[in-house]
Amino acid sequence: MVLAWYMDDAPGDPQQPHRPDPDRPVGLEQLRRLGVLYWKLDADKYENDPELEKIRRERNYSWMDIITICKDKLPNYEEKIKMFYEEHLHLDDEIRYILDGSGYFDVRDKEDKWIRIFMEKGDMITLPAGIYHRFTVDEKNYAKAMRLFVGEPVWTAYNRPADHFEARGQYMKFLAQTA
Repeated sequence: MVLAWYMDDAPGDPQQPHRPDPDRPVGLEQLRRLGVLYWKLDADKYENDPELEKIRRERNYSWMDIITICKDKLPNYEEKIKMFYEEHLHLDDEIRYILDGSGYFDVRDKEDKWIRIFMEKGDMITLPAGIYHRFTVDEKNYAKAMRLFVGEPVWTAYNRPADHFEARGQYMKFLAQTA
């Protein structure tokens, strides 16, 4: 089961949980209303997992690769970690499946507040095109993730403000309909 919560406003290391006191948990239904989809899969059998194949087929996730985010495997690690943590959006969905390790996806809610989603081995998430978000590994400094795309991969991130993009407009219409 995914763990998600509203973040505290404390400055400091983004790799820390930033859980407020008292805790403000966020459930799957609230994430769904933001367009965020979640699955729990068996990461030990990702190469031959019929459930993963079914999701990929149904959602047309045709392209896949694997990235290892750690100091000795990812070139320019420090620069990439900073880039991943810049608030941004994409013009396509972002699909990530954590095969090992852990980290945090942060997404903005309807009131522009940060929700932190803890991702660990077996967690798969889809963030809709146009949602402002960011990512960081946790204090373990390690995550191995499958990246999935519909069609050819597009790696372009548009840092906030990026409200002029059609994907952002479509996302805002989606939010208005789920209100």
